[in-house]
Amino acid sequence: MKSSIYTQGLDKNSANYVAQSPLTFIERAATVYPNRPAVIHGDIQRNWAQTYERCRQFASALTQHGIKRFDTVAVMLPNIPAMVEAHFAVPMTGAVLCALNTRLDAAAIAFMLEHGEAKVVLIDPEFSGVMSAALAILRDKKLTLPYVVDVSDVLYQGSAKPIGAIEYEQFIASGDSKFPYQLPEDEWDSICLNYTSGTTGNPKGVVYSHRGAYTNAISNILEWDMPRHPTYLWVLPLFHCNGWCFPWTVAARAGVNVCLRKVDAQNIFEAIRKHHVTHYCGAPIVHNMLINAPDEMKQGINHTVSAMVAGAAPPAAMIEGMEKMGFDITHVYGLTETYGPAAVCVKHEDWSDVDVGERARLNARQGVRYHLQNAAAVIDPETMQPVPADGETMGEIMFQGNIAMKGYLKNEKATQEAFANGWFHSGDLAVMFPDGYIKIKDRSKDIIISGGENISSIEVEDVLYRHPAVLAAAVVAKPDPKWGETPCAFIELKAGANPTPQEIVEHCKKHLAGFKIPRAVVFGEIPKTATGKIQKFELRKRAGSASAIDV
Repeated sequence: MKSSIYTQGLDKNSANYVAQSPLTFIERAATVYPNRPAVIHGDIQRNWAQTYERCRQFASALTQHGIKRFDTVAVMLPNIPAMVEAHFAVPMTGAVLCALNTRLDAAAIAFMLEHGEAKVVLIDPEFSGVMSAALAILRDKKLTLPYVVDVSDVLYQGSAKPIGAIEYEQFIASGDSKFPYQLPEDEWDSICLNYTSGTTGNPKGVVYSHRGAYTNAISNILEWDMPRHPTYLWVLPLFHCNGWCFPWTVAARAGVNVCLRKVDAQNIFEAIRKHHVTHYCGAPIVHNMLINAPDEMKQGINHTVSAMVAGAAPPAAMIEGMEKMGFDITHVYGLTETYGPAAVCVKHEDWSDVDVGERARLNARQGVRYHLQNAAAVIDPETMQPVPADGETMGEIMFQGNIAMKGYLKNEKATQEAFANGWFHSGDLAVMFPDGYIKIKDRSKDIIISGGENISSIEVEDVLYRHPAVLAAAVVAKPDPKWGETPCAFIELKAGANPTPQEIVEHCKKHLAGFKIPRAVVFGEIPKTATGKIQKFELRKRAGSASAIDV
């Protein structure tokens, strides 16, 4: 290949090229805004200079303990300051942070600790019981146990005893607050390990890079028009896709991390009032909880709060309820494999001129690619060609760009399948509208095939949410001797509501074709993951025994 004038003497060097890493965000925040508040938790208030020093101390202590590049440091923590600090301190050593789902059982946690080869694990006392059981599983297998650091929390009200070798504050006190950490040798170096839910078989370990974390952290700012010094409330679990990369986003804007140990409506509203919270993220169930909270809880909030929702599309009742509270809701979409959100339903000015029902229809779409994601498309997985933008032809949502995982840890086969033909395959079935917006119709495994007809569970759920008594809804396939499968609706009711199954069916008849109407309706609490996602695999087990309704 002939040399170009643009390849002669124009090489990368330390003056013109630095690896992209979110570690640069905290250094800048501490340098430019040292006295701005960074972390609030109960009576604890620390500024960015103090937070930066603590992260460097933490990193130094890990290094003194032998942690090095590509080691794994696990954490089993709620949304407390140590969890925020870990998102900077662990990468400062070159190691990889593995934030464990706090609602998992001992067997699942033991698998993750073994599979990820964790060398150190930080444990909040609330989870010492399940972690003791997980460590016992590793001990029984004659495996080397990770070094355990207990993380005391001023707001912990339980009586669990510590199980570690040292307490967190004592551990980091042994470190150097001026620890001379380095940016990664390569921006493709791994920064985090996150495990998928593992509804079938063992969970898969999703690996993030410094480059991807940096990219999505900035993209979060762009999608939300996030100003300097936002006050961000940690409603979303930090273990979930590393809080959708928002620990790094908040640092980039020199904002405030308001930690929230326990998620309930009263705690959230109190924090919003007291700290003038400007932004938070959460699953649909959290937003529904706030909307349906008593009015007296909502008093005294006189500023606009920006809320981000992912998971199920926000129904009209949610959008209307959030607007009444003065909350501005943004709908995003993504997966663990895309660092959290990688698509956003960008709102247009003229949408505010239509009624709430039409606004809900527009906002219910998963939207368009994130600013810094290269592509989000709906593609026929057989032909790998984009489907027509007609709002009807279904294909699979696929992503391409920097906001996609490196791959699955120790699982080359699954990685190759996920990236087949140069795209990340989400497994979500969707349509593309003429305006370029994507809308999910279902997960490929959640489509209900009744008498040869495909039924979107999401379409039926959207209708159920329009019923005034419905707080949460999920629809799965129920085996049927005649039709093969029929829809079965599981419903959580609002307080004081008491509809009959037949009333729910009659409501559905007004909005759905006959074959799409649920043939069974079950009232009760719906099982959910720690991030508020409905566990449909559990509901499928229950659907077979649900009583059929004469439709």
